[in-house]
Amino acid sequence: MAHRDDDLKLTLGDLDERFTDPDKAAEYLESVRWANGVVCPKCGESEREPYRLKNQKRRLWKCRACRKQFTVTVGTIFESSHIPLHKWLLAFYLLCASKKGMSAHQLHRMLGITYKSAWFVFHRVREAMSDPAFSARLGGIVEVDECYIGGKPRYKTGSRGGRPSRDDPQKVPVIALVERGGRVRSSAVANVMGAELKGAIRENVDRKARIMTDQFPSYRGLDKEFFSHEVVNHSIGEYARGDAHTNTAEGYFANLKRGLNGSYHHVSQRHLHRYLSEFDFRWNARDASDSARTVAALKQAEGKRLKYRSPTTGESLPTPRGGTTRRRD
Repeated sequence: MAHRDDDLKLTLGDLDERFTDPDKAAEYLESVRWANGVVCPKCGESEREPYRLKNQKRRLWKCRACRKQFTVTVGTIFESSHIPLHKWLLAFYLLCASKKGMSAHQLHRMLGITYKSAWFVFHRVREAMSDPAFSARLGGIVEVDECYIGGKPRYKTGSRGGRPSRDDPQKVPVIALVERGGRVRSSAVANVMGAELKGAIRENVDRKARIMTDQFPSYRGLDKEFFSHEVVNHSIGEYARGDAHTNTAEGYFANLKRGLNGSYHHVSQRHLHRYLSEFDFRWNARDASDSARTVAALKQAEGKRLKYRSPTTGESLPTPRGGTTRRRD
């Protein structure tokens, strides 16, 4: 029996009705966003709970206080999107479940949307994954390390074993602050001078914390500002001394680089902070299940907006270095 190509298509959308039905997806998002009752995103009214309008093609609500109509997408990362909600839900699940990320090309093939749409969808998911302004600093034992992202692997002249050069102008320095057994915060920095690296540490780490670094000179003097500063000297083959090591931070960077190199291949400087938010989010929720991680990301989608012009022409990182992209992923 002959089959049309369309009859043979199979996607993950066939596994769960919430991934195939926009109404079921909207109902699920309502249960995540309004777990304690519907709240009007226009005026914030919750005591006189808004009511759902009947005989509508979509799940439309109306506030008893301000009389405004709204859906679950108003005031979230999904607002004004023409992509059906069930595809949004699947995109969130796929990026949260993929340990090393997923390219927009793969999403565009799986969901049957254009590459441009898939690229923008994933950037909005990363925006939802990004943490709000930090109110709590990292504490306990905090490991600090830096690495370089992007650029071609140029090697130092005459260096034995071929060590990559840090002088490549296309490389973007990234610092990671890892709370041992807890959270990670990574960010791109303008350079790896002491003022820049110490500024990032002061901003994010509690003064009572124990700081663990390697022998990089820019970290000198941290013992005067924090409870203690312990150094492991990699240049002499020392990678651990008691509980002093930076192995956790190096493990985070290993996962980050495998994702950027294996899934995304090339990431521009302009978008690097979004990819760092993605890998930070998955690291911080590493003990959660894929579904719990997805719910956590969906809860963070409220109160955030990202328009297409922002990632394409507007926002950029606070660093003068050039981009490294060959394609958008």
